[in-house]
Amino acid sequence: MPRRIVLLLSVLLTRTIGPIAAQQAPAATSELRDTVDRYAADRAVLLRRYDVPFSPVRQERMRVFYDEWRGRLRAMDFNRFGLEGRVDYVLLDHEVAYQVELLGREERQLAEMQPWLPFAQVIMDLAEARRRMEVPDGRRVAETLTALTRQVDSVRRAVSANTAARSAHDRIVGRRAANLLDDLQGAFRSWYRFYAGYDPSFSWWAEEPFEQADAAVTAYLEYLQKTVIGVRPGEAEPIIGDPIGVDGLRADLAYEMIPYTVEELIAIADREFAWCEAEFRKASRDMGLGDDWKAALERVKQSYVPPGDQPRLVRDLANEAIAWVEERNLVTVPPLAKEIWRMEMIPPERQRVSPFFLGGEVFQVSYPTDAMAHEDKLMSLRGNNPHFSRAVAHHEMIPGHHLQGFMTARYQPHRRVFSTPFWGEGWALYWEMLMWDMGFPRSPEDRIGMLFWRAHRAARIIFSLRFHQGTMTPQEAVDFLVDRVGHERANAEGEVRRSLAGDYAPLYQAAYMLGGLQIRALHADLVKPGGMTDRAFHDAILQGGRMPIEMVRARLTNQTLTRDYSARWRFAGDPVRR
Repeated sequence: MPRRIVLLLSVLLTRTIGPIAAQQAPAATSELRDTVDRYAADRAVLLRRYDVPFSPVRQERMRVFYDEWRGRLRAMDFNRFGLEGRVDYVLLDHEVAYQVELLGREERQLAEMQPWLPFAQVIMDLAEARRRMEVPDGRRVAETLTALTRQVDSVRRAVSANTAARSAHDRIVGRRAANLLDDLQGAFRSWYRFYAGYDPSFSWWAEEPFEQADAAVTAYLEYLQKTVIGVRPGEAEPIIGDPIGVDGLRADLAYEMIPYTVEELIAIADREFAWCEAEFRKASRDMGLGDDWKAALERVKQSYVPPGDQPRLVRDLANEAIAWVEERNLVTVPPLAKEIWRMEMIPPERQRVSPFFLGGEVFQVSYPTDAMAHEDKLMSLRGNNPHFSRAVAHHEMIPGHHLQGFMTARYQPHRRVFSTPFWGEGWALYWEMLMWDMGFPRSPEDRIGMLFWRAHRAARIIFSLRFHQGTMTPQEAVDFLVDRVGHERANAEGEVRRSLAGDYAPLYQAAYMLGGLQIRALHADLVKPGGMTDRAFHDAILQGGRMPIEMVRARLTNQTLTRDYSARWRFAGDPVRR
């Protein structure tokens, strides 16, 4: 691009979005963009090749991969990079170090599962031999499968004999073992199908021994699921979870660039909880119910729309939020982003873990169906009332998750490998805070709806961190949501199950409010007279790509980064330890 055009663009940007944001415009390209893409592509293809979870072969290969990348990073001339390149270097360095940490965590978890799955290595070896494209010896395979059957049956008998002495930790490890066994059985069957029928000698020797071994694995898996985990036909799985402990939390917080201890984060959540409860009481008094905010919450829950009307309500709420942010010039909303979003209904079985609507390009609506039990219908109706829904429709769509996904697919897409819930969920939660501050709630009922979710996010910090710390059980977490936030019990169970079942990273639930507080603190620092406009601030975050918020701050303030950078931003002050 000719220099005179670049200078003209710089002047126009300075006039329209402020001097700080203008600094970001020329920095659209990072010197390490292709390097980050190469890392992500190479890692993904290796994980597809070494596809047996917890396999020592996979662990060793990935360890070599990460060591190689450590060497590549150390060989780079850090000082030659601009701001965007330095941001990517720090992020990639943290990413590689954290993946090595996770390998160590996985090895420790595998060691804990060894008494439950001493035969796991046999299945892993068969799957690896197939990946190496080895030609099997049918007779030796049959002998291996026969021995495997005996070993699985022996382990099942041994485990069943020790039920009286089983502890809570045994249930945790037993559930993890059952999940791994389920994965291993899938790999085992895939191994067999690869050869069966295509290799006559293999089929002649292996068919019956495989069927016996597979049946033994199935019987043991069913035993673990029914007896150890406690799964009952037609019922949701008991909430057990898999806590990572204090050391695991410390490592995860370092990776997310959060320079606080667990106790300090819980103190922050307590502080936010106290604010919510005070505001609950104000709204309750405005509704004529005195300080009984739970009565006010109950009245709001009763305002649900009839079955069949929820899609219309959600559509209107989503469009209202778009108009609201556009009228105030808060963020750029591309016309295409408004055009393409669509809606689907969440099936009843998924509503057990997703009792409220979800968002993104597709708005997924949770509402009762005619097949649900009566009590479940009422809980779903009450938990998805208009005031609760209005409080978070913008969280899921625009300016929240849908706008995030739309923009990050078009700006700095290489940074998807650095995706973090502190950026993803923090951004969406931040908008709930900003819109509260700017008068979005129209009535005390609207305020109750927004406060319900805000208190819920404070509660998520507390129960998720305490669970992984080992100081709160899943049932205590459910009771906490019911008693302190006002959840319907079935919805509280769904939230805790979703949070702790293993589908989400350990810090995911804490990231909503903590990420929101980070962006709010950054907004307070940068959006002020002579600084950035709201729109420039929000656009700069979206156009920078996904990353820990501390790195967002480094970009927007043109911070001097070092090769060995570590988190130091105390975005929420210094909370008093409890």
